Amino acid sequence: MAKVTVDGIEVEVPNGATVLQACEAAGKEIPRFCYHERLSVAGNCRMCLVEVEKAPKPVASCAYPVADGMVVKTDSAMVRNARRGVMEFLLINHPLDCPICDQGGECDLQDQAVGYGMDHSRYKEAKRAVKDKYVGPLIKTIMTRCIQCTRCVRFASEVAGVPELGATGRGEAMEIGTYVEKALTTELSGNLIDICPVGALTSRPYAFVSRPWELRKTDSIDVQDATGTNIRIDTRGPEVLRILPRINDDVNEEWMADRGRFSFDGLKRKRLDRPWLRVDGTLKPASWGEAFRAIAAKLKAKQADRIGAVAGDLVDAESVFALKALMGALGSANLDCRQDGAALDASRPDFWRFNSTIAGIDEADALLIIGSDPRREAPVINARLRKRHVAGRFPIGRIGPAGVDLTYPHQHLGEGPAALRALLDGSHPFMQTLKAAKKPMLLLGRGALARADGAAVLAASWQVAAASDALRPDWHGFNVLHLFGGQVGALELGFVPGPGGKDLSDMLGGGVDALWLLGADGFDPSLIAPGTFVIYQGHHGDRAAARADVILPGAAYTEKDATYVNTEGRAQRAWLAVHAPGEAREDWRILRAAGDALGVRLPFDDLAALRAAMAEASATFAGAFARRGCEDTTPPAGDVAALTDAPFAAAIAQYHLADAIARASNVMAECARTYGEQPSLEAAE
Repeated sequence: MAKVTVDGIEVEVPNGATVLQACEAAGKEIPRFCYHERLSVAGNCRMCLVEVEKAPKPVASCAYPVADGMVVKTDSAMVRNARRGVMEFLLINHPLDCPICDQGGECDLQDQAVGYGMDHSRYKEAKRAVKDKYVGPLIKTIMTRCIQCTRCVRFASEVAGVPELGATGRGEAMEIGTYVEKALTTELSGNLIDICPVGALTSRPYAFVSRPWELRKTDSIDVQDATGTNIRIDTRGPEVLRILPRINDDVNEEWMADRGRFSFDGLKRKRLDRPWLRVDGTLKPASWGEAFRAIAAKLKAKQADRIGAVAGDLVDAESVFALKALMGALGSANLDCRQDGAALDASRPDFWRFNSTIAGIDEADALLIIGSDPRREAPVINARLRKRHVAGRFPIGRIGPAGVDLTYPHQHLGEGPAALRALLDGSHPFMQTLKAAKKPMLLLGRGALARADGAAVLAASWQVAAASDALRPDWHGFNVLHLFGGQVGALELGFVPGPGGKDLSDMLGGGVDALWLLGADGFDPSLIAPGTFVIYQGHHGDRAAARADVILPGAAYTEKDATYVNTEGRAQRAWLAVHAPGEAREDWRILRAAGDALGVRLPFDDLAALRAAMAEASATFAGAFARRGCEDTTPPAGDVAALTDAPFAAAIAQYHLADAIARASNVMAECARTYGEQPSLEAAE
């Protein structure tokens, strides 16, 4: 440790730390543009200049290492003059367009020009202008504003793993952009907007929409993948105008995936805002009373074992718990939340959680990916895997389709279960790599489980983890990567077939006469057997709504206080940002009212009572979360001998159209067209 004196304050910092870090440890604010805590040091803006005793000139604190006994001054006359000079040079070619700049009110350059710049300019010559660059449908560029801090270049190369941005030219002719004009091919491109310290990169969908001081800010959770990204929803009146990430080092650091960030316009389109009832083969508007009476008349005439329920992928835990309570009160054990048919063993949380935890990726020293493409299934987790790769000594093997670019090098072991068998019998050399690792990690995708031999794949994957010593009391290396924010919460609450209950395939095949779909749009509704009475409860008129006999309008994740569980089993709270449109209501309230219509009294009257019952049913909802080891190595049910030779397929074929909200979004439809994903008819309308 080195002792450094900053403005008379003595601090102790690790050897190798920078002067800027020492200054921050002493509580001193150092202005900067190019420096970012999660990117490599560039040292090219020079705004962070400080005075170091015995140094002949000011030093760039972001790139200058500390030394024991160093004395630093952050506010001397030398420092003030140096910063004013740097700011004057930065503003030489910067346009004075703050009144029309989308970054206005959130601009680092604006703030630091006021705090550290001069009150006048000596520059009289003409300013230069730079042509705007096209980098895709999500980011708007005004490159004349660019101060060439290279944050975007370093993010694209280091974090996103897509080195498509760079500098061309020299001196005043230097420009930042793609070398060949094209759309950026990363699922994390929106983060470029957050890290740009000026208005050179702004949000294209948000352009000229509002000013930051007009917005109401609400904390929430992104449910459009299973990472559990902490987000902030910015609203004005009844409308969501912007979604931004919040910092949570254990989950998403400060990054966010593009689908969750930019698909919010889908919250306004194709919404269900009133109940509908099928009369003489046609869906017609109805009142809540009429809808509930129609449901009661049908369900009361059915036997309990002929009624089933399916929970969707974006549904909050409170709604799942309420639906399970309703089905239990009716006497039905026909429940399922695995719309994709994934053969997840629901007997123990170890079999469906990301047990190493997302933060635990930083500790792993070998990785085997089975039937997953984390780049598209969970872009933020994939960025964490890339971060671990960059740190070094992290061999990665993958079993799945060939030719997949994960943004980091890996060894392709095979396309299907044959590679799993080779690992189990020890004939594949990568098994020795896993055994040699101190903390090996296995990542199993849902796409590998959503197939006829899914149970065998799960059992074989567990055996590989056990054989590589990844299942220990101090380390749990078996991980399942889920796809959406509502999938794990339903598993934690046991929304799977009970004793004698039917699973999804049995219910769709005619095993039930009445089917309650809670936001369930993840399967082909044409598979529902003819004559089945279908109740659809959800927020978008997506795939399943057209097949419904009764439609109950629910609330989207931005429109309710709710709990979501991410892929690692971490329960997180989202808050109501805007009210649901029209007559739509929170889903748990709809289910409780439906229970009253059916003559069934559910054991909760308000949200607090519902959450208390949830916490009693599962410790996950009691607020505790901790790193878990593997105390029980008993394998999941499944016969390894049943493995087939069919190759694994991608779980998400169309990244930008993977859920109901995204399919309703014009922005995501444009992205799908740009990246050749062939948008569906619904999204293109």
